[in-house]
Amino acid sequence: MGYKFNVNGHAADVDAAPDTPLLWVLRDHLGLTGSKYGCGGSYCGACTVHLDGAAVRSCQLPVSTLEGKSVSTIETLEERHPELVETWVANNVAQCGYCQSGQLMSAAALLDANAEPTDSDIDAAMAGNICRCGTYVRIRAAIHEAAGKRANGGTDR
Repeated sequence: MGYKFNVNGHAADVDAAPDTPLLWVLRDHLGLTGSKYGCGGSYCGACTVHLDGAAVRSCQLPVSTLEGKSVSTIETLEERHPELVETWVANNVAQCGYCQSGQLMSAAALLDANAEPTDSDIDAAMAGNICRCGTYVRIRAAIHEAAGKRANGGTDR
């Protein structure tokens, strides 16, 4: 069955079983491999994408629920949030890197919803994203710096 929705600003018409998770549609049908498979149960956050602007786990989201909706993946994050990518690199956040696409997508959704997040806001928004390398302090610092850059038109505070 065909499902029509928008992915990264482009129309997608995907022929898949209704219960096929969005993660596999993105990776196997559309060739967008930036979102990663982690746990398969919506616990780790490696598969996080944006659905109509909200951070969601794509490993458990059936394609049948996407008709007419808009999905954004890590592949377009640098054009939508260059300051976040820049501060991520500057703070040496990534170590093994596996969780980073999900971490970045959750951070971007937070900054879209809250221009000046507190430590508590960041901790709450990022709580569902697991980093086996334990770079949580650097993640928080990068998000604060990105928020400052956005507030000042792309420059540091």
